[in-house]
Amino acid sequence: MAKDSSIYVCQSCGAVHGKWSGQCSACGQWNSIVEESRSAPPGALKPAATSRAKGLQFETLQSDTPEPPRIITGVAEFDRVCGGGVVPGSALLLSGDPGVGKSTLLLEVAAKAALAGRRVAYISGEEAVEQIRSRARRMGFEKAPVELASATALRDILGTLKRETFDIVIVDSIQTLWSDVHEAGPGSVTQVRACASEMVRLAKSGGPAVVLVGHVTKDGQVAGPRVVEHMVDAVLSFEGERGYPFRILRAGKNRFGATDEIGVFEMGDSGLREVSNPSALFLGEGKDRAPGAAVFAGIEGSRPVLVEMQALVSKSAYGTPRRAVVGWDTGRLAMVLAVLEARCGISFGDQDVYLNVAGGLRINEPAADLAAAAALISSAMDMPLPQGCVVFGEISLSGELRAVGRAEARLREAQKLGFDQALSPVLTVKDKGVKITGISRLGEAVERISQNRY
Repeated sequence: MAKDSSIYVCQSCGAVHGKWSGQCSACGQWNSIVEESRSAPPGALKPAATSRAKGLQFETLQSDTPEPPRIITGVAEFDRVCGGGVVPGSALLLSGDPGVGKSTLLLEVAAKAALAGRRVAYISGEEAVEQIRSRARRMGFEKAPVELASATALRDILGTLKRETFDIVIVDSIQTLWSDVHEAGPGSVTQVRACASEMVRLAKSGGPAVVLVGHVTKDGQVAGPRVVEHMVDAVLSFEGERGYPFRILRAGKNRFGATDEIGVFEMGDSGLREVSNPSALFLGEGKDRAPGAAVFAGIEGSRPVLVEMQALVSKSAYGTPRRAVVGWDTGRLAMVLAVLEARCGISFGDQDVYLNVAGGLRINEPAADLAAAAALISSAMDMPLPQGCVVFGEISLSGELRAVGRAEARLREAQKLGFDQALSPVLTVKDKGVKITGISRLGEAVERISQNRY
């Protein structure tokens, strides 16, 4: 009986199976297993024949060779997320929803890096060269010495990049490349994995820093096998809510820097504009603070950010009250509501609760617990918080408030933007020009807000 010439690979985790099944036993994903040919080599190019395997030469951790300096592209927000610049010979994967501005961002990175004296290649498999030129004219970078090409054949691209010397190579996108070794079409799991592997190998063999653009699925994940994310050094995501002009660049993985940094941009008619002070972008512009609004002094990466948290508590018209959250964790909202009811006597059982982070920013740190609770208390009692007051602190299940890190940086940012009061756990920081109202339990916050006493 002839041996089966096909294998079945999960496009989510890359696990190999002997036969097709509806669910991957390794990662649990459904309908993610596809058939691949066993006869094709694992890479994108045919390996050279060797008579015998070469031995390994081990080295120690110590080295006298200095690390190469990072490539400063000139886009400060992009360099910040990368860890202070792009590392030569690294591989980066940039993902984002269609139309969010990935190509616009990378064209600006390429243009500014080229104007700074770096040799940059921009290879597009989705747009013609004239389309890229038109975007560059709109952005004001038509004179930047970026080397453009429109190609999808991986063999031609690798042949050119091995002959020439570049500092940065941008490929838009990895789903458009195809290798003549595999019979699968461009964008398939086989082609994406093979082409990404060859581009990463090029970068690691002393080549340029490679930036790959990856499409995302309807679930927000990078399309193709998850092994692509493991091959690259950094996975950057470019996010933006529809109806808002700002865009946020995050690092979900970064071997050369922190993963909690964010870069903030604002989309305009002439492209992206860097936002050096995100607090001014996320704060409301009204003079009087309405009931249900609290300004949270948060930390995103290394920078403090002030953002307004808005809550609305209203009588439920149905048997089951609604809980709607935008920009915050639904589980933490349920916890805060439970603590308010169990420890403070405020019941939300027959109330609809809506919580929104203004501007579309997503908050993940526990320090936002007290700000969310203050917004809920303010809305439930119809008592606005002071206009110049910021709130931050973590709430425990017992109703006690826990101190959070980098309180001085939060207060310094609040003072810079004109805030003169802070409602927070008891702090031991020096005077930062902000009057600190320290509280130890959530019940004290309810009492102060209801009596308008700060």
